[in-house]
Amino acid sequence: MWKWIKKLLEKKEDEILVSRLVSRYSNVTVAKILELAKHPNADRLQLVKVDAGKYGQLDIVCGANNIAVGQKVPLALVGCRLTNGMEIKTSVIRGEKSAGMLCAADELGLGEDHSGIVLLDSQAVIGEEIDEYLPK
Repeated sequence: MWKWIKKLLEKKEDEILVSRLVSRYSNVTVAKILELAKHPNADRLQLVKVDAGKYGQLDIVCGANNIAVGQKVPLALVGCRLTNGMEIKTSVIRGEKSAGMLCAADELGLGEDHSGIVLLDSQAVIGEEIDEYLPK
């Protein structure tokens, strides 16, 4: 008599697991770098203007030096919780507003590499979630 409830619960657990896997990169979108400028108050930081598609153009403060205008990169939007538990918030870094974070591999749970920002394929669609553009 209770078998149907057990089957339903098993199905719900599968759905929960799938939704967690699907949302692993929730609020991490493809962004295109439009402009780079030296941070006026920090030698090792850059001011980056990105096109995040439906999310608009955003200003980001970034410490990586492997990025260039025209590249497509993963952008963690405000409200995103990364795999390491860090929640992205709008912040002011050395006097400059940052409305998100460009992500290195370790910040996306793709290993331990923190040497630079993950560079996405040039065919990645701006404003889309990054799932299909990441290495498998």
